[in-house]
Amino acid sequence: MAAPYLSQEAEDQLQGLAQEESQFRQFVRRFARNKLAVAGLVTLLILYTVAIFAPHIASEPLDARANLAERYLPPGSPGHPLGTDNLGRDLLSRMIWGSRISLSVGFVAMGVAVLIGTLVGAIAGYYGGTWIDIILMRIAEAIDVIPVFFLLVTVVAVLRPSVFNIMVVIGLTSWPGLSYIVRGQFLSLRQRDFTEASRAMGATDRRLIFRHILPNAMAPIIVSGTLRIGYAILAEAGLSFLGLGAPPPAVSWGQILSMSRSLLSKAPWMMLYPGLAIFITVLAFNFVGDGIRDALDPKLKR
Repeated sequence: MAAPYLSQEAEDQLQGLAQEESQFRQFVRRFARNKLAVAGLVTLLILYTVAIFAPHIASEPLDARANLAERYLPPGSPGHPLGTDNLGRDLLSRMIWGSRISLSVGFVAMGVAVLIGTLVGAIAGYYGGTWIDIILMRIAEAIDVIPVFFLLVTVVAVLRPSVFNIMVVIGLTSWPGLSYIVRGQFLSLRQRDFTEASRAMGATDRRLIFRHILPNAMAPIIVSGTLRIGYAILAEAGLSFLGLGAPPPAVSWGQILSMSRSLLSKAPWMMLYPGLAIFITVLAFNFVGDGIRDALDPKLKR
């Protein structure tokens, strides 16, 4: 029986799918060889699983009432593995509920920053050297020269403190660094043969940017976005520590840290556990980001 006929376009598509699958398998193997990256990924999966199922894990609701009879119980107390706070609330439950805000802020803020930074960097890089590039880069530099955390404090203080405002403000103030990376990638890729060939075949600027060049610039975007999640979590914790975070009854790790400032000598565990959670989470994201970078481009591995 004769083999079915495949058009040249179908053969090219099948060959492309096979190549993509092979590249994905190579990426997974390289990533799996990085033990720190795997450990970071497992840690993040555990943290996000706990945050998602917080209503089924935590022993008390988000708006738990005070129980003054159980104030300042140390870690290891019956029913309170991490102790209690100054109002007698179980610290473990508050840590679990707090992970929902702290971890979600990282992803949403990163998404806003990556969206804006990628769009600005792509347009600036594609039209490099023109007035469009100059204007966009001057805007990015104007935001970049302002101390980001002070800008965050100012904007959040003016706006009504809320989880949504914190997410958006962190994203809107942390995109310039990514735009520089994307612009550099576009300045290089726009001169490649595949770009010139597509342009000669009549491809529009929008098609060249989003269908041909951007997919080839995704590796540094993914790595940079992963690392920026850790920065967003730190920024939210800093704002909450200064009293500019999500208002009660919402709770985050930074808010727990803020409450423990004046209780360090009486209840040091109130500062220890949220600080440790933030440290582990940010470190895990950095490990995963480094692992993705090395897996996508082994030549960058040190």
